[in-house]
Amino acid sequence: MQKRMGEAVARVARKVNDTVENKTDSLDLANCKLMTFPVGIYKAMRSVTEGIHRMSLANNELKSITSRFVTTFSQLRELNLAGNYLHRLPEEITSLLHLRAIDLSRNRFRRFPEPLATVPSLETIDLHENEIAEVPTEKLASMASLRSLNLRDNPVGPEVRLLVRPLVPFDLLLSPEDPIPEA
Repeated sequence: MQKRMGEAVARVARKVNDTVENKTDSLDLANCKLMTFPVGIYKAMRSVTEGIHRMSLANNELKSITSRFVTTFSQLRELNLAGNYLHRLPEEITSLLHLRAIDLSRNRFRRFPEPLATVPSLETIDLHENEIAEVPTEKLASMASLRSLNLRDNPVGPEVRLLVRPLVPFDLLLSPEDPIPEA
């Protein structure tokens, strides 16, 4: 087990070093078995954080994202947090003024993460395979940049389906409704 942990740490270190050395605009820490965002990365990347526009932390074991993460990587345009154990986002997510796409699929959200509704440049929100039953339709309808919201495989009620259609000027992706059983 220690050997596997050591290999995982080395893999994260390599990916961070590659990003810093090559001054790329993306950091891919997907599939690294992270339970938290490593504090050491903030220090290691301090010279390039403003240049990071895309980040993937998909398929880890993250239970939360901290406000420090959001404020450190303030220039993000794309953030992939799919396949973790997230159930909420920090309010500071609203400070990601350049964020265009966020993937929160396959997490543990029970409610729509409402801070996302005030991110001005957000075009794509992927929340498929969560546990979301209610959606703040009025807030979503006021999101001028939103082009796509994926709520497939969520227990969204039929009343949401009826409310949402006339209100939203974007593509709304929902799972097909279950057929009504005949008596």
